[in-house]
Amino acid sequence: MKGVILAGGNATRLRPLTWVTNKHLLPIYNKPMIYYPLEAMVKAGIKDVLIITGPNHSGAFINLLKSGKDFGLRLSYEIQEESGGIAQAINLAEDFADNGKILVILGDNIFAQSLKDDVENFKKERKGAVVFGKNMATRSKQYGVIEVKNGKVLSIEEKPEKPKSQIGQTGIYMYDERVFDFIRKQAPSKRGELEVTDLNNNYVKEGTMICKILTGWWVDAGTSFDELLKANILVAKEIKEESIK
Repeated sequence: MKGVILAGGNATRLRPLTWVTNKHLLPIYNKPMIYYPLEAMVKAGIKDVLIITGPNHSGAFINLLKSGKDFGLRLSYEIQEESGGIAQAINLAEDFADNGKILVILGDNIFAQSLKDDVENFKKERKGAVVFGKNMATRSKQYGVIEVKNGKVLSIEEKPEKPKSQIGQTGIYMYDERVFDFIRKQAPSKRGELEVTDLNNNYVKEGTMICKILTGWWVDAGTSFDELLKANILVAKEIKEESIK
């Protein structure tokens, strides 16, 4: 099983910081943001990781991460030349996936929980997909809202006015090899992009989408200055607590 990290986008909500660099290169306490999804891949037991980013700062990623050997990874790189949505970016990983399953992490997801057991269990599944959710209380309607029964996803609605649950869709997914077939058949949304919620609903319709709930802390660090600050504080706290042990 291979890993895919999506590290593109214009990050307009974090300007002026992102006028000069990609948001995934911004610092989270003592490391660049991109280090955290890479370390999550390592903890999950993934060895081969593809980083997908835009053309403007791709060289900075290569200069920083190089081959990936410092992480114990084999890194590959792919360019998303225009903003076409998360599903479009995932589709760029088809050759890299080589007819295998993939773990996808959006590069601004900073979280504490190890995904190793989930990855090992998903390897044994014949088909399907997994979406990782987080209980977000009133904030869930800012994301895709997941309706779940006994672990199986019944529906995912993007930013609904009346959420069916308090479980928000994080930017962490696992897909079987059919994901690229689903994307090829997908129509753009009203904003002209291939949406990840629409992609996930293909699996929901056939009854093969499972939801795993993150129990540790999770921050979508690329959405606002408040979330970026929150990620810095949580990571600093965790590092200091570890040093005391």
